[in-house]
Amino acid sequence: MSHKSCYTNPGTGGKRPRNDKGNKVTVVLGAQWGDEGKGKVVDLLATESDIICRCQGGNNAGHTVVVDGKEYDFHLLPSGIINSKAVSVIGVYISIPYHQQFATVHPDQSLCSLVCQEDVVFDFHQAVDGLQEVQRQAQDGINIGTTKKGIGPTYSSKASRTGLRICDLLDDFKDFSTRFKNLAQQYQAMFPTLVVDVDGQLNKLKEYAERIRPMVRDGVYFMYDAINGPPKKILVEGANAALLDIDFGTYPFVTSSNCTVGGVCTGLGIPPLNIGDVYGVVKAYTTRVGIGAFPTEQLNEVGELLQTRGHEVGVTTGRKRRCGWLDLVILRYANMINGFTAFALTKLDILDVMDEIKVGVSYKLKGKKIPYFPANMDVLQKVEVEYEKLPGWKSDTSACRKWEDLPGKAQNYIRFVENHVGVPIKWVGVGKGRESMIQTF
Repeated sequence: MSHKSCYTNPGTGGKRPRNDKGNKVTVVLGAQWGDEGKGKVVDLLATESDIICRCQGGNNAGHTVVVDGKEYDFHLLPSGIINSKAVSVIGVYISIPYHQQFATVHPDQSLCSLVCQEDVVFDFHQAVDGLQEVQRQAQDGINIGTTKKGIGPTYSSKASRTGLRICDLLDDFKDFSTRFKNLAQQYQAMFPTLVVDVDGQLNKLKEYAERIRPMVRDGVYFMYDAINGPPKKILVEGANAALLDIDFGTYPFVTSSNCTVGGVCTGLGIPPLNIGDVYGVVKAYTTRVGIGAFPTEQLNEVGELLQTRGHEVGVTTGRKRRCGWLDLVILRYANMINGFTAFALTKLDILDVMDEIKVGVSYKLKGKKIPYFPANMDVLQKVEVEYEKLPGWKSDTSACRKWEDLPGKAQNYIRFVENHVGVPIKWVGVGKGRESMIQTF
């Protein structure tokens, strides 16, 4: 091909033609504070996918999937791993023992891929996570409420360029051992009470290295070939959610990764050009785990009802989730960052018994409406929520399987959300199972 055919003549002021070739990646992300039901949506889409990827986070996430009456709780593995014909890919952050889940859930290792650029979460990272929480409580009288799975300290190791990755583990083990000992000593210097069984850990790691070696791929080349090869359906599952994003969430009460759409590109090494549909998952009300501002939280019988009916207990931590009314301010904010194609609205059936349903539509600060979501948590704690009241439908929706089956007032609730956020709702969840997701278009 000639140089002239590739580029427009610079003298004409034209632009280089855009290359729109390649498979598009479908993305599923949380649009609130997590626990929205992403696993259910991923499981639904995974039935027709060829490749299913986790792009960020670690085993601090908890995704529940119910298939044929059997319930699965996934912490690190992609929720779509139940599809035995698809290749499952884990990217970025990893807790080594969790690789053993692959053999249990997915015995065909040829269909399992681990990215060699993944950072390894060690046992001492998890211990340090707990020690840091104790330290915060002692110094400030408040902690972040982490899952104590070592994710934050692992990200810290990465940022300080002292962390170790899968590719390091599989290379020269003598060099890996030296770096492991140095990293452990650094943490022991910061936390004198930290005890690390260095030799015991290294023996385990050496054994794990050989177990996972057949599954490890270079993530960039793997994803490039998948995107630019024959037609494939590629699904990406984000962990956590928009309001827990390290940069754009309710900092500092957030996770340690980018849970928004940018994390898909940085977590899997794929270009923005190949991002296709981005689906946001939204609970029909709002919940969050741990500490931090929560404007629509209901510390009353409404919150208790939502917690009880919704079985709002964290999959990873076992902690009760805080509950409140749906907050459209955070949904609009999440959409600004992610540019959602459509929403999946889950757990609508939990609202079936409500006489009246409130929806947070805007915030006031010092008596004046503010047109933004506050970045400062002290400010967010002070906002007053303006609510719209909608009538409840007072009927059981759990058996509904089509849009037409839903009560009129439930349909009005859904349309209200769509109109105020400006994002269509493609699925409505009215139960735990895959069959309980109603597709609206």
